[in-house]
Amino acid sequence: MTALPGTRRLLTTWAILMGLTLVSMVSARLDADAWQALPLWSAALVLLATGFKAQRLLMVYLNLRMATPAWKGAFVGLVTLTLALIGAGYLVARLA
Repeated sequence: MTALPGTRRLLTTWAILMGLTLVSMVSARLDADAWQALPLWSAALVLLATGFKAQRLLMVYLNLRMATPAWKGAFVGLVTLTLALIGAGYLVARLA
């Protein structure tokens, strides 16, 4: 097994990231007529897509899949913490 990701893996990941970006954009624009906060399901969809995109970036483009479990856990934990803080901030703003 080679240490670097192959061209096919990079292109497949790029296509998935572009598709998830479109999903996030469409989800965020569904209630464009009313200038209100996103519905909870829409915000959750954006956060899930963002989390998956971050995971793919870490594992493929930063090649963290070849790193030790400690590095993987640290980076995935930081991404999870960041997304949890963003989600909590959205919920606090929505409920206040």
